[in-house]
Amino acid sequence: MQKQPVSVTMKRGVAALAVLGALGAGGAVVVQQNNANAVASQAPQAAAPAAAASAVPVAAPMISMPDFSVIAERNGPAVVNISVTGSTKTGYDGGQARGRDPFGDDPFFEFFRRFQQPGQQRGERPSPTHGVGSGFIISPDGLILTNAHVVRDASEVTVKMTDRREYRAKVLGSDPKTDVAVLKIEGKNLPVVPLGRTKELKVGEWVLAIGSPYGLESTVTAGVVSAKGRSLGPEDSYVPFIQTDVAVNPGNSGGPLFNTRGEVIGINSQIYSQTGGYQGLSFAIPIDVATKIKDQIVTTGKVAHAKLGVTVQEVDQAFADSFKLDTPEGALVANVEPGGPADKAGLKSGDVIRKINGQKIIASGDLPAVVGVALPGDKVTLEVWRQGKAIELTGKLGNAADKVADVARADDGASSKVRLGLQLRPLDPVEKRQSGIGSGLLIEGAGGAAAYAGVQPGDVLLSVNGRAVNTVEQVRDVMAKSDKSVALLIQRGDEKIFIPVRIG
Repeated sequence: MQKQPVSVTMKRGVAALAVLGALGAGGAVVVQQNNANAVASQAPQAAAPAAAASAVPVAAPMISMPDFSVIAERNGPAVVNISVTGSTKTGYDGGQARGRDPFGDDPFFEFFRRFQQPGQQRGERPSPTHGVGSGFIISPDGLILTNAHVVRDASEVTVKMTDRREYRAKVLGSDPKTDVAVLKIEGKNLPVVPLGRTKELKVGEWVLAIGSPYGLESTVTAGVVSAKGRSLGPEDSYVPFIQTDVAVNPGNSGGPLFNTRGEVIGINSQIYSQTGGYQGLSFAIPIDVATKIKDQIVTTGKVAHAKLGVTVQEVDQAFADSFKLDTPEGALVANVEPGGPADKAGLKSGDVIRKINGQKIIASGDLPAVVGVALPGDKVTLEVWRQGKAIELTGKLGNAADKVADVARADDGASSKVRLGLQLRPLDPVEKRQSGIGSGLLIEGAGGAAAYAGVQPGDVLLSVNGRAVNTVEQVRDVMAKSDKSVALLIQRGDEKIFIPVRIG
């Protein structure tokens, strides 16, 4: 059931600025800085009261609001409404069918909700579904960009223009990993939108969205860029999202996000919501990413993603202290795929990747976002921090083959001023043969700081601060040179993970 619209008024404050004008014929707001105190302080001290009383405020540069009406009028005709019909399976009782719904068990579904109009639940009996979304034309002959989830499982796609003309559209291809799809309609001299460059976009810049929320065509909303390069989790690791506060709702999905020059710099894709509607957090796919995907689809009809072949995790302050890093930045390599591209390039567990092809890696999610939009076979240069110094490695990317490199989550290494708290012994030959682990120390007991950080009895300790350990003496030697924290590489079952442990 569709909820009644709710009107929300938001006030934006600008520090140290006083609004002296109002919206005029050009849609401009005149803003002036009050510099009376600064002027008064420059006058002789004896005449300060008189000077302060008669001082005239110094005019600051005029700040003009963008004229959104011009952008909407010029680019609105190239924004289209997309209607899809398809079928899905529902049980006879209308409930979910056996088998897992892609979003049914996902706790993030209510938060990062794809905002296509809802269809019916999956089940055992074919049932028609209907959805709406948005898109935009990028070539006069009818090439359209939208979201992959808008046209997922669609048997028929209809594109409606602002002049009420309708076209049957063909899905040339879609890429669920980046949520980009390319459609084609048969037309000539169609209106198109200009494409911008996401790299030139700045946080705080005004942006504009046009789409069909709840089927309300050609709806215009505006806001500002809240952040860039947002990573929303492993499922969306290939996309460094643009975060905005632009009001987008179900049906806006796939629509364009414009800058103040009227250029498309993103595709509206997701919202953060506990209600299913707009709550001030919207996310768009950078147009640079979408264009790379489009080029592959138009050229080959499919999308290939590259892979480096590593499992990475965040570098927090504890890891930075352990590895002698100046700042907690980079992607910590927890595991290297044997025989994979990273292994061939010389990457090792415990390395911290700081740059790839000159691009700085701040958070671990930055790495798959760069690698994922590259092509298999591309050459890469990596700046790596290993055992207290920077080294450079080169390699060639492999093909992801629909396998996404996992982003492991580090356990919380909370501060604890106690010793490591581990009971260790070497693996015996039988244990080595059964586990397939050639070296390391079996953790028979964990207490204190190690237990608090998440180390468990039965784990196998492989290295400390990136140095392989096979004896208790080697662990003590590394511990003696550490002051704040240590990074333990452990093997738990088939997984290798780093755990930071604060030692005080």
